[in-house]
Amino acid sequence: MRIFASLNLRKEKMNKLFLSVSLLFSSAVALAQPTGGGSGVTQEDLQLNTITTALPFMSITPDSRAGGMGDAGTALSPNSTSIYWNTAVLNFSEERSEVSVSYTPWLRQLTNDIHLSYVSAYGRIGDRHSVAGALRYFSLGSITFTDINGDVLREDKPSEFELTGGYAFKTSDRTSVGINGKFAYSNLTGGLIVGGIQTEPGIAGAADISFAFFNDEAKIGGIRGTYIFGATINNIGNKVKYNTVGANAPGDFLPMNLKIGNSFNAKLDKFNSLTLSIDLQKLLVPTPPVYDGLTGELASGMNNNIGVISGMLQSFYDAPGRVVEDANGDFVKNSDGSYQVVKGSKFKEEMSEINIATGLEYWYNNILAVRAGFFYESKNKGARQYFNAGVGFKYNKFGIDISYLIALQRTNPLANTLRFSLRYSFGGDSATSTSSTPQ
Repeated sequence: MRIFASLNLRKEKMNKLFLSVSLLFSSAVALAQPTGGGSGVTQEDLQLNTITTALPFMSITPDSRAGGMGDAGTALSPNSTSIYWNTAVLNFSEERSEVSVSYTPWLRQLTNDIHLSYVSAYGRIGDRHSVAGALRYFSLGSITFTDINGDVLREDKPSEFELTGGYAFKTSDRTSVGINGKFAYSNLTGGLIVGGIQTEPGIAGAADISFAFFNDEAKIGGIRGTYIFGATINNIGNKVKYNTVGANAPGDFLPMNLKIGNSFNAKLDKFNSLTLSIDLQKLLVPTPPVYDGLTGELASGMNNNIGVISGMLQSFYDAPGRVVEDANGDFVKNSDGSYQVVKGSKFKEEMSEINIATGLEYWYNNILAVRAGFFYESKNKGARQYFNAGVGFKYNKFGIDISYLIALQRTNPLANTLRFSLRYSFGGDSATSTSSTPQ
């Protein structure tokens, strides 16, 4: 009888957890779908209008754990790669310190010599402080530079790197804040003269700010577990230029990014746990406006040649939407000289700039992990849409994680991306440990 009672209790817990999982992913799918609302605006009513930045390598997911969960890492339990996702959460780690190394062969659909390497580590100091550091190195492989006639100028191996230092401070037993300082260096041309213009490396200084809320006594549907809320603003820094022409000429924005994440780690029993995670992510970079191809006038949107802070704020309300065209494809003007914009398309485009990442992570006996996730980006903003799968193994203080990216389109250059991570932890301290969540 006790056995049947235990089985019924386990079944009841799994049913409640399945309901929670279904609600989580239903919400994510609902947010991802192109709904027109009362205006009837659909995805097809928006033109392709991607937001580009300098140093995009700074926003590539470096680790295999979040890489196997749809890139939903802002509110995951802490480990050494939290310095990329959310430094503030490090104060809730049960390990005193950890170091990890990650390697990602990049764009293998196009070439075989581009890769991202990432080394990161953290250490807790007392009960309320943590420090962390990371080195990111991105190699673009061998590139042959030619002139306008196709004659070879030279062979080169462009590369970029980023150094990061982080600090986190507990503001209460359940809240923490963090800050990172970064230095990034991007040498894409090797000082090559292009069109008579001397090129130079791009150099940037940047900062991240982060917040974490941690509750290891949470309950959802009668299931006990650990709830984490995380919010970060990443890569707040100077504009970047790659030439010496025009000291006052505008540079390109860094990939400044707002991320808001939630996760719940359900402790099913002594041996089994399941983590649900969802992130909302948005570039804090101005949206390119739309210009009239005949007159050169600004047809819709806002000037994006502005400062860093102004650009971050403007990114929330500057989407141009879709300008109405006549039968000849020319923009249509109103009687007052302004351009007609499809009703509701500005708001629709603004909402389409929010990316959605969802992930699941199952642990058995803190030894074996199985992960899956989905990442959604709107078609008119880049169309990165893919599933992720991954596994993790932990033995004593050593761990290894592997993830695989499954693109929805065969032509996606990210298809079949593999990530590998190795990590080593230096032990916990029962007096200060606050989390029993697998990492």
